[in-house]
Amino acid sequence: MNSVSNPEWRSKLAAYVVPMVAFLVLMAPVSFLQKMGDAFWLQSAEHLVYPVQTIFCAALLVWYWRHYEFHRLARIFFSIAVAVFVVVLWISPQAFFGVAARTDGFNPETFAIGSIAYWGALGMRFLRLVIVVPLVEEIFWRGFLLRYLIDEKFASVPFGKFSWLSFGVVTVAFTFAHSSADWMAAAVTGALYNFVAYRTRSLSSCVLAHAVTNLLLGLWIVYTKQWGFW
Repeated sequence: MNSVSNPEWRSKLAAYVVPMVAFLVLMAPVSFLQKMGDAFWLQSAEHLVYPVQTIFCAALLVWYWRHYEFHRLARIFFSIAVAVFVVVLWISPQAFFGVAARTDGFNPETFAIGSIAYWGALGMRFLRLVIVVPLVEEIFWRGFLLRYLIDEKFASVPFGKFSWLSFGVVTVAFTFAHSSADWMAAAVTGALYNFVAYRTRSLSSCVLAHAVTNLLLGLWIVYTKQWGFW
């Protein structure tokens, strides 16, 4: 039977691709709503849209969970070291070279600091940043695309198998999935996360590296109030 017509293959394909597609689609309403007027909940639409995006994508991950291949963590210290290096790389223009701070973005201080709304916005943002984004992106980029570009029957490709084509395409695609201000850092980050996949042969280790990166970056954002980084 052709793999494309195989129901199990289609289910696995959906599991690896649909959460990422949903995540990207649910980014669009923010800019659309902001153009509709000056009301607070239009200009601050991200405080409505992002929680919906987070909860919906988390639900998709739970729904498809049985299809994912989370190998045991491997080379944990290596994965964390990559994560720390990526954070330093990402923040270095502002932290070390005097580039203008990026203060425009998702700002929980839109609400009174210490209020329920403030902690709810901040907590939901960290849930999105540290749990949902690393899972959705690593499942798609490293779990699916890095292998699909080697063989359409991606599930049969050993995780972490190398090819120049898949390495190059995933690195470039990962780069352009980020804002233009982050392209240089995103290119190096995408290549390094691919290297984590090759070195550890573990999707879990890729998720760990991405999650640690995002956690440290999130803490730095809150400390410096450079909301434009997330």
